[in-house]
Amino acid sequence: MSRILPHPFLSVALVITWLLLNEPPTPGSLILALAVGLLVPFVMRVIEARPVRVRAPGVAVKLLGVFLIDMVRSNIDVARIILGLRRGERRTGFVAIPLDLREPFALAILSIILTATPGTLWVQYNSDTRRLLLHVLDFTGSEEWIRRVKDRYERPLREIFE
Repeated sequence: MSRILPHPFLSVALVITWLLLNEPPTPGSLILALAVGLLVPFVMRVIEARPVRVRAPGVAVKLLGVFLIDMVRSNIDVARIILGLRRGERRTGFVAIPLDLREPFALAILSIILTATPGTLWVQYNSDTRRLLLHVLDFTGSEEWIRRVKDRYERPLREIFE
């Protein structure tokens, strides 16, 4: 059975998602949904993901809390900027942040955290120099952003995954 459906939950999720996105269902969209639901998981068998080991689950919970608080604060700050309620000059800018993270899964989580937080955007990561280029809506200075990313996100991610 695993040869035909290597990832049955993924197959079902893909079929349902395809049908929901192509509403109303037609015979053609049903055939395409089944094709996607069968072929994508089959191709996924080729990608063998390394198992990820969480070394500090308590730190992960704390990081989630920090991320949620930062997200709420950033939403408020960005709304104030957009609505013109913030006084003073607003400057956008780019920050090059040297990272010590090596674990690909931790880097992926860091990219999600930074991109999901309003006002920041992960632009580029150079794996040779291990430098992250981050775009910031409310640029206050490179050193402050470097310290913020390294202390609030990178350090806990290193504790969790490395």
